[in-house]
Amino acid sequence: MPLSFTDEQITAKAVQLGLITDGEDLPRHLRGRVVAALHTERPRSTAVPPPVAERIVIQPGGSVEVDGRPFPWLVQADLIEVTLQPDGAGMVRLTLPARSIQILKPADESE
Repeated sequence: MPLSFTDEQITAKAVQLGLITDGEDLPRHLRGRVVAALHTERPRSTAVPPPVAERIVIQPGGSVEVDGRPFPWLVQADLIEVTLQPDGAGMVRLTLPARSIQILKPADESE
């Protein structure tokens, strides 16, 4: 989805974020931060509702089932965050919509 915001919108958001005061020019190095903030406020398209898991079960040992099927069958690409380190290692954060989540503790853990 292409981003398009007017200079007035960007300036107003920068003032709201406290990056500049009203009437000041926004430094170029802060423009991307303000556009990102504006983008996160945009409503997502509701034309097609995203799929939602009925139940997520996380078993001891790390196996995950979503609606009785092994993970990952329900992943939405627009809700994945990836952080990469220079050596190629990294972290992936997934968002899985669900109506019920159950996390089971191993039997040997005390309550």
